[in-house]
Amino acid sequence: MFLWFIATSVLTIYFVFGDPNFDYRPLVVGALLPDLVDGVLGGARYLHSLTVAVGLMAVVMLATVGRRPIRRQLLGVPIGMLLHIVFDAGFNNTRVFWWPFTGAIGNGQLPIAQRGAWNVPLELIGAIMTLWSVHHFGLRDPERRRELIGTGRLTAVKTR
Repeated sequence: MFLWFIATSVLTIYFVFGDPNFDYRPLVVGALLPDLVDGVLGGARYLHSLTVAVGLMAVVMLATVGRRPIRRQLLGVPIGMLLHIVFDAGFNNTRVFWWPFTGAIGNGQLPIAQRGAWNVPLELIGAIMTLWSVHHFGLRDPERRRELIGTGRLTAVKTR
């Protein structure tokens, strides 16, 4: 599942913050990172933990004191990880979500593996949100796509 996590994360940040200078590229990386890394590790592990996402956010904040431009960009990764946990319903696995406070991490399945066939409608919803986004942000225009790839910025197309 890619479109579900990308579309929900991008649209959440767009509608909640409405910041025209937000770089969505690190957000997308953060939104996909938990399943990519924990999938390689064999199941829901550290990147599905609230502690790791919040810890990474703290590290970014401390490491970028006085360097606001890089902070703005890097914060997208832990924000994306937090949104992944929300849209993955990762909080349903208490042992992983609250690790290390609940003891050993265990060998929990990734939430996408536990959902099974329910992933299909979620990915279809993600595809619909992606198509809506392509229209809303005018991404059929090659120049707007280049801007997104080059700067990570999304701006809505003005309508009458």
